Amino acid sequence: MFGFINKKIKNIDKPRILVFANQKGGVGKTTTAINLGSAIAEKGYKVLIIDLDPQGNASTGLGIYKEAREFSSYDILVDKMPINNVKLQTIVKNLYLVPSTLDLLGIEATLASDENRSFKLKDAIQDMLLDTENTENKYNYILIDCPPSLNLLTINALAASDAVIVPLQCEFYALEGLGQLLETVDHVKKTLNANLAIHGIVLTMFDERNNLSGQVEKDVREYMKDKVYETVIPRNVRVSEAPSYGKPVLAYDYKCSGSKAYIKLASEVLNRDKNTTINPI
Repeated sequence: MFGFINKKIKNIDKPRILVFANQKGGVGKTTTAINLGSAIAEKGYKVLIIDLDPQGNASTGLGIYKEAREFSSYDILVDKMPINNVKLQTIVKNLYLVPSTLDLLGIEATLASDENRSFKLKDAIQDMLLDTENTENKYNYILIDCPPSLNLLTINALAASDAVIVPLQCEFYALEGLGQLLETVDHVKKTLNANLAIHGIVLTMFDERNNLSGQVEKDVREYMKDKVYETVIPRNVRVSEAPSYGKPVLAYDYKCSGSKAYIKLASEVLNRDKNTTINPI
């Protein structure tokens, strides 16, 4: 259907596991997860997105509506259902999705007495990777979309991941929320996942006509240095419209400024991973 989905899949070794996290809502976290995933798939890599947000926006934004979600990430975390039994093909070739449902809202109470509750997702991914005979279980990238809070779901994602991508909206309180997230990442690194790192910070909803956007960019780059991606995601109406059609923006309008930005960001992410040794989980 789309010209950008016909590329062959690259050679697959161990997947790179990246989590999109920010406890503040409305920063473009889910939008970045689905569009960056689509852009990486467009470059010929096999990608799995795991939706851990009870709101299910990543699922809806990729055209997987509620009636199609027979199973979800809840079944993986609670009932130990294999990821391969839950994942669904999206409209983008090479891009797969583990959808979410509102059942995730009760996950903290459900797993309260489970001593291993912080590692449910890590164990599920590990079980999938150990099944080496099934080629359906092999991915270049696993991307995890978290809820806008630092709860058990986000902790599971951080414990299972190699690195964190932080979408940061160009607004006045951007750095304030970033500090809290970095503290959480540091705590998880010390207690649950020693290999966890910050992959990068992506500035979203950038409006070049607004002086505030430029000032926020300047401040974040001074504070976080080279951890900030060079690519900036502009405020773009086509990016905002695409989820209502159940499509990533690359499938909705490949030539718009938002699509071009996510394609550029995908190249930057892949380039940062070129010399990275991916540790097994």
